[in-house]
Amino acid sequence: MDHNVFCEITPEILALSELSRKASEIDPELYTKYEVKRGLRDINGKGVLTGLTSISDIRTTQIVDGVSVPADGELFYRGYNVKDLVKGFTSDERFGFEEVAYLLLFDVLPTPIELKGFQELLASYRTLPTSFVRDIIMKAPSQDMMNTLARSVLTLYSYDDRADDISLPNVLRQSLQLISLFPLLSVYGYQAYRHYHDGKSLYIHSPRQELSTAENILRILRPNKKYTPLEAKILDVALVLHMEHGGGNNSSFTTHVVSSSGTDTYSVIASAIGSLKGPKHGGANIKVVKMFADMKEVVQDWTDEEEVSRYLAALLHKEAFDQQGLIYGMGHAVYSLSDPRKVIFKSFVEKLCVEKGLEKEFALYSLVERLAPQVIGEERKIYKGVCCNVDFYSGFVYDMLDLPPELYTPIFAIARIVGWSAHRMEELANNGKIIRPAYKPIGTDEDYVPLCSR
Repeated sequence: MDHNVFCEITPEILALSELSRKASEIDPELYTKYEVKRGLRDINGKGVLTGLTSISDIRTTQIVDGVSVPADGELFYRGYNVKDLVKGFTSDERFGFEEVAYLLLFDVLPTPIELKGFQELLASYRTLPTSFVRDIIMKAPSQDMMNTLARSVLTLYSYDDRADDISLPNVLRQSLQLISLFPLLSVYGYQAYRHYHDGKSLYIHSPRQELSTAENILRILRPNKKYTPLEAKILDVALVLHMEHGGGNNSSFTTHVVSSSGTDTYSVIASAIGSLKGPKHGGANIKVVKMFADMKEVVQDWTDEEEVSRYLAALLHKEAFDQQGLIYGMGHAVYSLSDPRKVIFKSFVEKLCVEKGLEKEFALYSLVERLAPQVIGEERKIYKGVCCNVDFYSGFVYDMLDLPPELYTPIFAIARIVGWSAHRMEELANNGKIIRPAYKPIGTDEDYVPLCSR
């Protein structure tokens, strides 16, 4: 079939889609009537309790005089405050991704010997099957790297003689291999796309076993394989901060849901990738970067608070940027006063801005971070506080690291595969029931009408 015909939306499809739309619409008032928690959240944004986890904890409130009140957000991995974990490995001038991955998977901080062995194990898995790059990644490269990543993960099923074995030792082996291979699958997929679609030179650099995950990402991405120590350090911190965020985030919950069916690891992780791809989940930082690019063109004086505030109000009024009525990077489903990941990350962002000579841009980001909650509060009724989230700065960092926007969300996946793996192991270890929430039918019964009488 001709490609253009294959992608064409015909008048017949348009007519049928209108029928489908009408068949799918539900009166919004019915959700209130039947007390349906849309998005599995109540009106205050609190999630409906659907499971238990010991992997991570998100704290957003504190008890004052017996009453729960909003508090600065805190994030814990296996009982350890992420702030302390990051301070620990950065103060020792070490990379933290592998160490924190060990913690999330095994519920204990590794000793030096255990960490070295774990690093060597991940390095040993950092090799794709023979001809995989040529036969899979180079064939029909997609313009979306998340789709490329999902396809590559599903294809690895065919290379695994124990693909359907969901015993914990085998699932752990598969998980460690995917953690090691995600950087290669993502970056090689991008290199193939830019070569075949953009006519750029093709670079397929091999990773080095002695390098950290962050260092290898920069090494295999850049034509000259070069990077500064600060660049690798900040990318490593970004990976740690994106590694895990509770069982209730969309992609981790997807991991639990699909794992509960008893299916294979590759199908589960591909499903999680599909969830993370969405702009409401992992794709938000790309919108932040594009929003600021528009802002820097429209706003004449980046230091003028009134002018910046007017632009932010225009965003909310659907008069600026993409006319969606959103200030990207502001607000979070869980945090109200502060996102601890942003708080930790911001100091590293400032250091990189100094190295790159982008202090003015950093000042603009900081100004928007301060003004946006005020503007949102004036324009809209909100049920909880609005704070800057980690996506607000992560896209800015990736831009400074010369990472292509096509890889922003895959970088998120490279980090989050650790959390997904821990959640899959947790679901299987507890032998839970298949996850099947209830949906209330609201249609009416109809009598069948023979075809000749319709």
